[in-house]
Amino acid sequence: MLLTGQIHGAAKPINVAQVRQLSPLRYPGGKTWLVPEIRSWLITAKRKPTLFIEPFAGGAMAGLTVAAEDLADHVLLCELDDDVAALWETIFQGNAADVRWLCNSITSFDVTLENVRQVLDSAPKAVKGQAFRTIVKNRMQRGGIMAAGAGLVKEGEAGRGLHSRWYPQTLATRIDALHSFKDRVAFQHADAFDVIREHADDSGACFFIDPPYTAGGKKAGSRLYTHNEVDHAGLFALMASVHGTVMLTYDDSPEVRKLAKQHKFRIVEIPMKNTHHVIIRELLILKP
Repeated sequence: MLLTGQIHGAAKPINVAQVRQLSPLRYPGGKTWLVPEIRSWLITAKRKPTLFIEPFAGGAMAGLTVAAEDLADHVLLCELDDDVAALWETIFQGNAADVRWLCNSITSFDVTLENVRQVLDSAPKAVKGQAFRTIVKNRMQRGGIMAAGAGLVKEGEAGRGLHSRWYPQTLATRIDALHSFKDRVAFQHADAFDVIREHADDSGACFFIDPPYTAGGKKAGSRLYTHNEVDHAGLFALMASVHGTVMLTYDDSPEVRKLAKQHKFRIVEIPMKNTHHVIIRELLILKP
């Protein structure tokens, strides 16, 4: 097992504008604000992880940062959602022509309500086509919400409507950059629990666990994510059994604290700003 690294335990929320943005997805519950803590945790560990695993990848800011900064030998991303998986499959498993097609599709896309609806209503057969639809859906739907029923952006930033979150050249540049280190990143379109069990005996692995927030009566996960039903008690028990190091991140609730205590995890409170710019405390739950 890796010896525990250090957490800053910042006294005030991280300014996310100072964190390098790597993901092309704007993800509800994304962990951009947590990147400095994850970096500190890994850099100060006694041994570099042989494998960094993000089983609930979503926007994958943790895993992408680890790969970009060479904080682990290899990174494994896992995602169950078909649309999100198609994007990561194209970037990390597709060839250069697939990625070039995706980037060109983004930079040449004419953002009109008619065109957006046409893409969202389409049913692409190719994975790269599904990846493009995912980018459009993520950027055009309110709050980056991918679940069914999410409405399109209306006013957006500075009243720019659908254009407010569409930065085509920036998105293409990010995707191209991620593809450049595909040799360090593996992706599995799979259930998180299965992937964790597969690597449970790897003492050199580092697990970053950021599940949909449905524990302790939280409702957000059920409306933000297509796959939102998680056995949190089972997840805690599973993470207590793995041989590698573990960081889980959860909203603060009595149920979560009880599970952490039951399985002898450490708890660190980290301040963050929610979508309403109110400072709240997030729990980092650590093993060892």
